[in-house]
Amino acid sequence: MSLFVVPVINTIKEFVDAQGITPYQFRKDVGIAQRTAYDLYNNPLQLPSSSVLTKICDRYEIQPSLLLKWVPIVEREAMASGGD
Repeated sequence: MSLFVVPVINTIKEFVDAQGITPYQFRKDVGIAQRTAYDLYNNPLQLPSSSVLTKICDRYEIQPSLLLKWVPIVEREAMASGGD
């Protein structure tokens, strides 16, 4: 049985860490709900809604491509099966 895993993951944890800020500061800077910020930070499979993505990009003046990454099929299959 094949499980569907989206071909894109978020790289928000890497972005936040590279900024040298905490997930809490990220949440405050962007003006999003605590749950949303922590879900995005802790789960790369959690994709931001278009409105949240817009808020992040506007706040930090960045392209969405800094926050999203395409994942090859082999890696998606490993994610779906629970592997690394």
